Amino acid sequence: MAITASLSLPQWGTFGLNDHNSGAFTGRNSLVDDAPYYANLSPVDGEALPSVQRISLNTYDRVVQEAERAFKRWRLIPAPRRGEVIRIFGEKVRRMKPELARIISYEIGKTYQEALGEVQEVIDMCDFGVGLSRQLYGLTMASERPHHRLFEQWHPLGVVGIITSFNFPVAVWAWNAVIAAVCGDTTVWKPSEKAPLSALAIFSLLREAVEETDTPEGVFNLVIGDASLGQQMASDSRLPLISATGSVRMGRSVAQQVAKRLGRTLLELGGNNAVIVSPHAHLDLALRAVAFAALGTSGQRCTTLRRLILHEQIYDEFLSRLLKVYEQAVTRIGNPLHPDTLIGPLIDKAAVQAMQDALHEVKAMEGTVLFGGEVLEGPEYKSGCYVRPAIVIAENHWPVVQRETFAPILYVMKYRTIEEAIELQNSVPQGLSSSIFTDSLREAELFLSPAGSDCGIANVNVGPSGAEIGGAFGGEKETGGGREAGSDAWKAYMRRQTVTINYGTDLPLAQGIQFEV
Repeated sequence: MAITASLSLPQWGTFGLNDHNSGAFTGRNSLVDDAPYYANLSPVDGEALPSVQRISLNTYDRVVQEAERAFKRWRLIPAPRRGEVIRIFGEKVRRMKPELARIISYEIGKTYQEALGEVQEVIDMCDFGVGLSRQLYGLTMASERPHHRLFEQWHPLGVVGIITSFNFPVAVWAWNAVIAAVCGDTTVWKPSEKAPLSALAIFSLLREAVEETDTPEGVFNLVIGDASLGQQMASDSRLPLISATGSVRMGRSVAQQVAKRLGRTLLELGGNNAVIVSPHAHLDLALRAVAFAALGTSGQRCTTLRRLILHEQIYDEFLSRLLKVYEQAVTRIGNPLHPDTLIGPLIDKAAVQAMQDALHEVKAMEGTVLFGGEVLEGPEYKSGCYVRPAIVIAENHWPVVQRETFAPILYVMKYRTIEEAIELQNSVPQGLSSSIFTDSLREAELFLSPAGSDCGIANVNVGPSGAEIGGAFGGEKETGGGREAGSDAWKAYMRRQTVTINYGTDLPLAQGIQFEV
């Protein structure tokens, strides 16, 4: 694998990783299991990664039991003290940021710069969580009855199950685990089976933080397995909340299993995100935003730009300029650890095939592939996971456009009126992120109005890909309706309790009801 001198291969030993890694951790300890080991291949060079053990169902049961025991202690520790382990953990991640980024980059193919950004997101979440530990507010309401106080308070929920996807192997876990911990919950985390080493690396730092504080064993737990383990978690009544990030198909399955037991879900599923470029837009600004949103993480973000909706007046000019940007960008496809690389590989050959299948479907619909789509060959692409991003002229109603293909395919379409553009934007099953580029106040306000974007995230003169942790993250429709990270997303991890206190000597009833015995 060709790496520049300044960026070496990940040093697995720094995080306690070796050729064979256990797949279950509870609190401070690794659990011994007799389940088989399995190994992934790096999409960077096709080389075998260190193997990781799949846990057995018996070991999973032990982990959940430990999490239940820990919850009974953890919920009684004051929230600011719970925030202390998060503060220490964040400091450790900050010190190891470059090393963690290398592991993420090599394991999943994300560019080193983007991997650094992901690790920074974990750090930011820790900072946010420490502050939140002193701000778990309830409301006080005016009671209609004299000498009564009416208020609400929030209590820890229990053991939270967290299921994450490969494309953000540590950040999405932090969105959930950091907030859950300061809220007083314990967690059981199943990372993607495509990215177990990133999870093990970040968890090794967390274990150090646990050991340096009075955090009970079992507050944070890690279990590694395939989809069957996720199904086990979804059907486990000991987990009152399942937070799951991934495909719509996976989310439907999880939601059905959790609903059967009347549990809670927090779902962040697929996106089919659009950018509207108005004739009133700053085109240079829009062009830069479109390029990053469509090409970043090789099209493997839930917020990746998939549909570009261009006004007919600027359609030809913008598309011509975008093609030139793509022509320059594809000269920088390669090893994601190299500092000059803009576009790394897809996660595996199955993702490459899914992209090819989508492009074949486009051609069957008589669509036009204007640019790219080829699988790259050569010694530097020996993993078979490198592709040229594609630009396609398509119709919004085509089935291939209506679903999310987790690859760098950008569908381009044309509009006449802003109302038509918003209708195109909304006419897909998913509802995660959306953007409009315009300097027209009327267009911007219409886009943000109840008649505008139906997505959970709406941006003006900002691309759809990438979000700050201070805002709640998530989407509507088939995206699942969940909200993670900032704002008041913490409430999902707690149970609300409405409290009434009578400090008088009479017993007036609500609504003026008279009941005398």
